[in-house]
Amino acid sequence: MTSSDSNWNAIMQYSFLHVFANDGLIDGDELQMLERLALQDGTVDEREKDVLTRVFARVNPQTVDPAVWDELQRFKAQFGIP
Repeated sequence: MTSSDSNWNAIMQYSFLHVFANDGLIDGDELQMLERLALQDGTVDEREKDVLTRVFARVNPQTVDPAVWDELQRFKAQFGIP
């Protein structure tokens, strides 16, 4: 994959414009959109992982719905996102 195929910038923009601008949390729809952006080309590249790591570090189990937390943990594990 070339760097021009990476959606890292779209992920970053979406997370700060839609996720954290309104309430600072990730809901189910927002997490689905982040996953869709990351997987648009079928893989999660290193730049996308880096951005997602920073985005996901801003939430914890006490600040998101338990189902969202479970899906976030599954997604991280599946794609090797720290």
